[in-house]
Amino acid sequence: MNVSSLSYEARSHACRHPLAKRLLQLMTNKQTNLSVSADVTSAKALLTLANAIGPDICVLKTHIDIIDDFTPALTERLRELADRHEFLLFEDRKFADIGHTVMHQYAGGIYRIADWADITNAHALPGPGIVQGLAQAGQAKQRGLLLLAEMSSAGHLMDKAYVQQTLRMAQEFPDFVMGFITQHALTPEPHWLNFTPGIKLTQEGDTLGQQYVTPEQAIVDHGTDIIIVGRGILKVSHPQAEAARYRQAGWDAYQQRLLVLKQ
Repeated sequence: MNVSSLSYEARSHACRHPLAKRLLQLMTNKQTNLSVSADVTSAKALLTLANAIGPDICVLKTHIDIIDDFTPALTERLRELADRHEFLLFEDRKFADIGHTVMHQYAGGIYRIADWADITNAHALPGPGIVQGLAQAGQAKQRGLLLLAEMSSAGHLMDKAYVQQTLRMAQEFPDFVMGFITQHALTPEPHWLNFTPGIKLTQEGDTLGQQYVTPEQAIVDHGTDIIIVGRGILKVSHPQAEAARYRQAGWDAYQQRLLVLKQ
């Protein structure tokens, strides 16, 4: 059976990573596969957005280092909202250094990412040491890592060989790596989660190389699991209503995938 025809609930039972299992069950219970990229620059804007869209999302993706007025109180409040609305926090840090360095970047500094973010991500380019370093800081806290396999920007250098090496690296660390940032599902193995950025209801691009795909293209055609939406929600007058619209589109695409592949 094609793994894409398995429900999120069924796949949760195959997960080796406890956070992946939790996320798939959360997605099932809330009926959402929507992650929102909260690229705002003030603490107030981030908290307001998180509270407004929290009921509609499974994951809130942050770039904590673009917050102009960051204090540790911000991440404490984010954790409270995540627990209240039942979503996970994903700090989109894109680590890309040697293991010793990323261990300190993840656990320490002013952001202390491992203390509050359920999920973070990293490039595979430095080799397995980057996963080992991050695992030293995050695994005991039951954090999860996504490896960047494909990006949504035009001209990225992640060719097929790079993607396959990224998959092999993930397979070395199944107790810490929970999935990928990717435009296509990388493997039929059911325990890996595939997050797809660059989602819009209408397919278009921007002037800086961003390429968009629709929820249906990502989930039905490309077999991925979680859609990441940024400006499609942030740049409208009523983000909460637009988040609900994307949530429905993403869930409809998932239901369509189940139906098509079971026929």
